[in-house]
Amino acid sequence: MNLRDILRVAPGGRVDLGAIDPAGTPGLPKKAGKEPKVWTRRELESIGTDLASHQERLYAGAKAGHSRRRLLLVLQAMDCGGKDGTTKKVAGTMNPQGLHIVSFGKPSPEELAHDFLWRVRAALPIAGYVGVFNRSHYEDVLVARVHELVAPAVWRERYEKINQFERDLTRNGTTIVKVMLHISFEEQRARIEQRLDDPTKHWKYNPADVDERGYWTEYQEAYQDALTECSTDYAPWYVVPANRKWYRDWAVATLLREAFADLRLTYPEGDFDVAAERRRLAASTSPAKHRVTRR
Repeated sequence: MNLRDILRVAPGGRVDLGAIDPAGTPGLPKKAGKEPKVWTRRELESIGTDLASHQERLYAGAKAGHSRRRLLLVLQAMDCGGKDGTTKKVAGTMNPQGLHIVSFGKPSPEELAHDFLWRVRAALPIAGYVGVFNRSHYEDVLVARVHELVAPAVWRERYEKINQFERDLTRNGTTIVKVMLHISFEEQRARIEQRLDDPTKHWKYNPADVDERGYWTEYQEAYQDALTECSTDYAPWYVVPANRKWYRDWAVATLLREAFADLRLTYPEGDFDVAAERRRLAASTSPAKHRVTRR
């Protein structure tokens, strides 16, 4: 059994985040031993090498015009849930040239004037790229719901619109890996305190994060519904316990590696005669002399 099978939200199943231990390490192999933090960090280097290789083949296939495939990692979490850290540790193992990372914040007036998926469509990775969404279209069934920015009938209707949107993406060559980083109420408090204690982290502190803690229960309910309604065979959700950062990074990297493996990517073949090009190269051992015509 791979890690996706362990962490996946089964389509049609009801999600209960309260039954998932945020400090758990599901799927961690026994060979991690008594020092799993050391093992996972070492393993992450190996996985990172694999991810970089997969990404290069993905990029090469599109560059050669042989493939329209792309991969999209969607990260959702409560404030301080580790979206930035995961992006740095996991996406950071790949070539920036083939990455497209987008962070979604509060919608601008222009974005609000369009359908809620408008800004998301504009941010999708092109063929050959790995895209990372730090927050995503799911904010419109989370924040919009909790803060009553739209009527219940509106956000409920969005579940099916999201499913259709993701169905269309997969049919057009996008592999979607959706991850909810699951932390506890206590862990969130500890991470907010760390930001207050460290002047170099003050830029990451937002006073609104403390206000949002008052809506913890409402957010948990909204997440549970989003995970339940929008985990499909073509775009399943994975819940990654994220209190332990070392497990979080290893788990997300492993999910990506498994998704890449399914694509069975290969390097495109050249459209030239290798032997002939070797002969041409061998014949070009000295610079050619070019006559300069004076005007």
